Amino acid sequence: MKARYFLLILGFCMTGTVLNADTTPPLAKQLPKELEIHGDKRVDAWYWLRERENPEVIAYLEAENAWVAAQLAHTDRFQNQLFEEMKGRIKEDDSTAPVRMGDYFYYERFEKGKEYPIYCRKQGSLEAPEEVYLDVNALAGDAEYYQVSGVQVSEDHKMLAYGVDTSGRRIYTVNFKNLETGETLDEVIADVTANQRWANDNKTLFYTRQDPETLRWDRIYRHTLGDVNEDPLVYEESDDTFYTWVGKTRDDSYILLVSGHTLFSEYRYVDANQPESAPVLFQPRERDHEYYIDFGGDRWYVMTNEKDAKNFKLMETPVDKTGQEHWKEVIAHRDDVLIEDFDVFADFVAVQEKYNGLTRIEILDRESADRHLIDFGEPTYAVDLGDNYEYHTKILRYDYESLTTPDSVYDYKIEERERTLVKEDPVLGGFNRDDYKADRVFATAADGTKVPVSLVYRKGMERNGKNPLLQYGYGSYGYSIDATFNSDRLSLLDRGFVFVIAHIRGGSEMGRYWYEDGKLLKKKNTFTDFIAVSEYLIEQGYTSPAHLYATGGSAGGLLMGVVVNMRPDLYNGIYTRVPFVDVITTMLDEDIPLTTGEYDEWGNPNDKEYYDYMLSYSPYDNVEAKHYPNMLVTTGLHDSQVQYWEPAKWVAKLRVHKTDDNRLLLKTNMSAGHGGASGRFQAIKETALNYAFIFDLEGIRE
Repeated sequence: MKARYFLLILGFCMTGTVLNADTTPPLAKQLPKELEIHGDKRVDAWYWLRERENPEVIAYLEAENAWVAAQLAHTDRFQNQLFEEMKGRIKEDDSTAPVRMGDYFYYERFEKGKEYPIYCRKQGSLEAPEEVYLDVNALAGDAEYYQVSGVQVSEDHKMLAYGVDTSGRRIYTVNFKNLETGETLDEVIADVTANQRWANDNKTLFYTRQDPETLRWDRIYRHTLGDVNEDPLVYEESDDTFYTWVGKTRDDSYILLVSGHTLFSEYRYVDANQPESAPVLFQPRERDHEYYIDFGGDRWYVMTNEKDAKNFKLMETPVDKTGQEHWKEVIAHRDDVLIEDFDVFADFVAVQEKYNGLTRIEILDRESADRHLIDFGEPTYAVDLGDNYEYHTKILRYDYESLTTPDSVYDYKIEERERTLVKEDPVLGGFNRDDYKADRVFATAADGTKVPVSLVYRKGMERNGKNPLLQYGYGSYGYSIDATFNSDRLSLLDRGFVFVIAHIRGGSEMGRYWYEDGKLLKKKNTFTDFIAVSEYLIEQGYTSPAHLYATGGSAGGLLMGVVVNMRPDLYNGIYTRVPFVDVITTMLDEDIPLTTGEYDEWGNPNDKEYYDYMLSYSPYDNVEAKHYPNMLVTTGLHDSQVQYWEPAKWVAKLRVHKTDDNRLLLKTNMSAGHGGASGRFQAIKETALNYAFIFDLEGIRE
């Protein structure tokens, strides 16, 4: 081990970086590059770290990895202990709840010691013999990274399409397998997304292709099995602020070609029984108008925010009259209820909503228009519409969990209004939910806004200011962070930690208004809300700055970068995964993924008003000479969403500017992307590293 560190260190020192094996972290060389716009000049000394193929860049990242290993070497045994502890809570030979699709029951199962799922099905009944139709473990072999996604079975259940990514960059190769013979076909579709749907002829697959540079999903093609000709282009999205993807109505009548943007959307549809027919436009796009559609046999259902219905309303329209002028209201807009999603069935519509920060499911009878809510009975929880593939059914499947209840699958009988537990994820290792308590409180932001806060801790916790506490937040894209269960988190709670979710603005926990109050020129509300929650937790005696830790990833990593610039005194440490921290430079570069489509989330810095505002909070641009908390930053070399160089540059700049002796660690997974490691156990090792980092700061060694 020491020899390996020596070789890494020696190789990097030859490029001019200062590094001592025992006492000095890597210092990436500085090659100042001047960036100018709107008459404002910024100098980026670490711009060169964007050169992914540059051996010096790889050497720097490897040196940082070696530094992490050296700095946390004394926690290696504890990391292994945590890994085994968290792994020990998993029932390794478990399976998912079977889902009915036609005459088959589909499910995934895992085998002891194996990293990846095995896709299975049974025909006719659950007592029928099992058929394994895709074993990802056998496919992956000893690959460092292997991800299967977009698993799609044809309507006659005879053909399988699935995407494989071996780099973590979410660029897939689509493979085909004959489920009758077990033969994997020679024909493949390379360098595409994993977004695909079968037409009803069981030989035509609609799929989405991305731009090779920006990775924007911009084209939909049609592939016919056995056809050696070039796949025809079905639809191309020319507006580079839009993404496009393919879907299918629940009753399998139509293939949906969707164009999506932060602020508006547009649908086209193709008869799934006539896949070569031309797409039909549903309703032309209009700025600030988002709509989502599904088909219900004799009519379309439309979820829309037209005419200032910010929280959305549900409409219906005849099958042949899709224009907005024909839409008829089914569920009206409500200022205090956000419609998040809906599923259409032959006799009812299930509507997923947010009310007062919690998700609820409302059932609408299509004939009588009567509506009722499903009751869940806990103060803080998470619920989602589950896997529902049968159109003609009287049963709704939904997923339920809470901070103390493991992920559970329920079947809800619509007419009887009764629910049946189908499966609850087992948690081994002596877990007893009665040992833990979940609370929901509200912190007050600087402008008087009440911010929901979900907490979980082991019973017996005293609010004496001495508890270690980990606070999590996200607050972007309108994505709500619900109070979900995580068995890994028990390793925190059982060692005295309080775990907190701050439901800050920028999400949609309190409705669409909550989202709009935390984006664009109001983005700073996201950061000050998180800080207000931290202050509240300290004031209420849950913790103190010496024991308070924070975490967030991706856009939540932006949150971490801003709060440590604004209030580094509040936190003893943070760990952040794939953080979006170089906001200005990234949003000015239209050649990298996730730029043009993000303008209506963050703003377009080509506009000086947005440039000035974004520059005022961009973590990388606001690093300065002062004390920072202990920090562990993780990333993936092949990340397609937040490029590895953002956290790498941020850490390099922090090393030069920070005035403290606190830890600053950068860990790069050299064979993964935005989602981290691909295997279920490899992912736990990453969690064990994060936990060991904060445990070590707390003096917890076992």
